[in-house]
Amino acid sequence: MSQSVAPLVKPHDGLIDAVRAAHGVGVVDAWHKVDETTIVVTCDALIAVLTWLRDEQAYQQLMEIAGADYPERPERFDVNYHLLSVTRNARVRVKLSTDEATPVPTATGLWPVANWLEREVFDMYGVLFDGHPDLRRILTDYGFTGHPLRKDFPLTGYQEVWYSEEAKRVVYEPVKLAQDLRNWDFLSPWEGAEYVLPGDEKAALPEAKGAPTPLSADEIKKADAAQSSAKTPVAEPKTTETKGQSGAGEPTDSAAKPKRARKAKGEGQ
Repeated sequence: MSQSVAPLVKPHDGLIDAVRAAHGVGVVDAWHKVDETTIVVTCDALIAVLTWLRDEQAYQQLMEIAGADYPERPERFDVNYHLLSVTRNARVRVKLSTDEATPVPTATGLWPVANWLEREVFDMYGVLFDGHPDLRRILTDYGFTGHPLRKDFPLTGYQEVWYSEEAKRVVYEPVKLAQDLRNWDFLSPWEGAEYVLPGDEKAALPEAKGAPTPLSADEIKKADAAQSSAKTPVAEPKTTETKGQSGAGEPTDSAAKPKRARKAKGEGQ
């Protein structure tokens, strides 16, 4: 007997039609793909749609508020609200677009957890939330400049923070790079870089025989022939044709006889 497996996320049939009927022009777009339902709304309709989803459709929990930055758009920021229905085992995403100057209505009146979530989006992206009771930074330090998750925020930041043993306090200073920004080619050191490095000129000639080399056998033979022809020719070897030329023979033997006689006389005494 086979057992049926319940889906991890149960689709909420009819939700898209219901939200369009309930909120009309406040719903810009909506779709259901890969087991996820997304509802795009206007800023003015946000609180009404969130309230309707919580009270009428049983989406009890606000799980996350996430931002996204698209600098090429006039309304560069997306704000995404992720809701969970515990009773339906279903999730829905509500999102809207805004810019740097237009505030988004706060959801802290519906879910108190939105307080810190909206502060995080404000800190990372600079999105303003109208009616928030305590809209200040939550992740970055006091006096931080800029919003780190914006696409135009520099990778190095604007300030560096470090503890000074001399001053016995935390010091804030403009970023000072110890070296210029380098471009990495991410090539394997065994394969070699595409540009010329200092010392590469030593590899102009093939390696010694027996050593690994990228050259073919024919190229090695040609290189050996070129090196052999470039060597200094060896002078004609010196030879000795007679004993007189080397000092060996009768003259040497005659000079050695008195030495042998004295040595034998000394041994006999």
